[in-house]
Amino acid sequence: MQHFTSVMQKVGESLALGKIVDDLPFLQINDYSEFSVTDKKGRYLHWDKFRRIHTTDTRMKWRAVKESRMKIQKPLSFPLSYRFWFCIPDSLQAKLHLIDKNGGSSVGTSSTHGFSQTEQNRFLLKSLIMEEAITSAQLEGAATTRKVAKDMLRSKRKPKTKDEIMIVNNYRLMQKAVELKDHDLTMETILYLHRIATENAIDNQAASGAFRSSDDIFIADQDGNCIFQPPPHGEVATLMRALCEFANTEHDSIQEQFIHPVVKAVILHFLVGYIHPFGDGNGRTARALFYWFMLKKGYWLFEYLSISRLLKKAPVKYAQSYLYSETDGLDMTYFIYYQAEIIIRTIHDLNQYIIDKQKQMQDFTARIANYTQGLNHRQMGILQKALAESGKIFTAQEVAQEYGISLNTARGDLQKLNQMDLLVQFKSGNAIEYISPQNLLSRLENLKS
Repeated sequence: MQHFTSVMQKVGESLALGKIVDDLPFLQINDYSEFSVTDKKGRYLHWDKFRRIHTTDTRMKWRAVKESRMKIQKPLSFPLSYRFWFCIPDSLQAKLHLIDKNGGSSVGTSSTHGFSQTEQNRFLLKSLIMEEAITSAQLEGAATTRKVAKDMLRSKRKPKTKDEIMIVNNYRLMQKAVELKDHDLTMETILYLHRIATENAIDNQAASGAFRSSDDIFIADQDGNCIFQPPPHGEVATLMRALCEFANTEHDSIQEQFIHPVVKAVILHFLVGYIHPFGDGNGRTARALFYWFMLKKGYWLFEYLSISRLLKKAPVKYAQSYLYSETDGLDMTYFIYYQAEIIIRTIHDLNQYIIDKQKQMQDFTARIANYTQGLNHRQMGILQKALAESGKIFTAQEVAQEYGISLNTARGDLQKLNQMDLLVQFKSGNAIEYISPQNLLSRLENLKS
C-alpha cells in the first residue's frame, strides 16, 4: 500500500479544513431551497469543492444541502457505534441504470464468421482476464510492464521479482474470486484471499492471512499530520464479522431494505479500505471482494473488466473519494459515485476493445482467406500473432490457457499449423514448442499455389 498511501498523503493537503463541520448551529434555510442533494449538474459535491464554488453565505447553503441529504439517506449501522450511510440521488440512479444496461452479456456489435456472438465475445474477453491482476499490482506500486507480465502469466513462467510475485498473486486472487462466487463470505474466506494476495509480497512486517495486531497504521499528510486513523486493531475482528453478515444478507427483496447490487459491491470495497484490517494488501483484498460480489450477483462481464486500470490512471481521485467519505460523517456516496463512473468508463473501454478486436480479426480473416481454408478461430488467432511477431514461440499450455481449452485441443491446433508448414515445431527439453518463421507470409502464399 506504499504507493496508495503516498497518494493519500498528497490528497490530505486539499482537506486542510479537516472534518466536515456537522455541528453547525440551526440556521434558517428557507432562502436556500435551490441547494439540494446534488447541484444543477447532478454533482454530489463535497464541502471541499462546495466552499470554493459558493463563496458567500457558504455555511448556510451547505446546511441546506446537508438537510436535503439527510431526508434520503440510507443508514448502514455497524457495531461499536460506527454509522455509515449513503444516498442514491437521481444522477447516481442514472449511472446504475447504465451499468445494468451495459454490464451484462450484450457487448460488442459485430460477429466474426464461423462462431456465434456470445462465443466470439468470450473468446475476445479471455485475453483480458489478466489485466486486473496486472494493474491492481501496479496500483500498489509494482513496476513490471504489462507485456512482460502477460507473457509471464500466459507461459506460466515462475515470477523472478517481488513485483512479478505480486502480479501472479493477484491473478490467482481473481481466479479464486471467480471460483467462490457461489459461496457466502466468511472470515476464513477473507483471510484466505488476503493470504493469496500477499504471499511473499508484503512490504512491511505484516502477516499474510492475518488481521493486523497493532495501531501503527495511519494516513498522514506531508507534514505528518494524521488525516485518517483506521479503527483500533482490537475492533477489526468485530467489524469484519459485521462486514460478512452485511455481504450475506439479502438486500434484493422489496420487503427488506433494498440496496442495488453494484452499490453493495462498492460498499464492500469501501468498508475493507476503511476498516483497514491488514497491515498490507488491503486494496487488493477490497477489490477482490468487489469482483466476488459482482460475479455473485450475475454480472459475469466483471470477470473481464479491469477496474484497477482506470483507478491507476487517476490514483488521486481514487484516494480523494475515500477521504471525502471519511471526512463527511462516513457518507459513502462520494465513493459510490466515483466507482460508478469508473465502472461505466471501464465498460465503455471494453466495448470499444471488442469492436476493435472483431474488426482486426475480420480484416485479417479476409486478407488471408484464400490461403487458410478450414482453420478455426483459434488457429486464425495464433496465425495473426505469428505474423505480427516473427520468432514468437507458442506452447500448448499457453494456447490452452488463453482460449480456455484442453491441452489436447491446443496441441491439435498447433500441430495442424505445423502440418500446413505455417509453424515450425522444435523440442525444448521434454516439451514441444512451435515458432513463427520469418517467411510466414510467403509460406501462406505458397498454400494458395
